[in-house]
Amino acid sequence: MALMAPSLADIDRLAQAAVEQLPDLFRRHLSHVLLRVEDFPDETVMEEMELETPFDILGLYWGHHVGDSGADQTGALPPTIFLYRRPLLDEWANGEDSLEHLVTHVLVHEVGHHFGLSDDDIDAIEADLR
Repeated sequence: MALMAPSLADIDRLAQAAVEQLPDLFRRHLSHVLLRVEDFPDETVMEEMELETPFDILGLYWGHHVGDSGADQTGALPPTIFLYRRPLLDEWANGEDSLEHLVTHVLVHEVGHHFGLSDDDIDAIEADLR
C-alpha cells in the first residue's frame, strides 16, 4: 500500500484548524489576512531572504503588522501568511513532532509577525509556554 504525502489542501486544513484554536482577539485581527500554502517559496522570497535552498524556510509573513500606519494604504495587497509544504514535510520527517504540531508552531510564529513581534520576541513567548 503506497502512502501519499500530505497535500497542499491537507496542510491548509491543519493551518485552518490551528487558526480556530487561537483566542478570539487574535482571530479578529486575522480576518483580513490571507493564508496560502505553497510547495516552496518563489524566487523573489529566495532572493530577499537570502536562502541557500527552498527548504530553508517553513513559513513567511508578508505585509504590514497590526498598528503599522502603512497597512491602510490604498492599493496595498492584503497581509499574507505563507506556509511551505515541502520544507514542512521534510522538517516533519526528520523531527519528533506531529505534522499538526509543526504546522501550528509555524503558523503561530507567522501570526506573531502579523502583530509586529520579532523572531526573538516570539521565541521568548514560546519558551515561556514550555
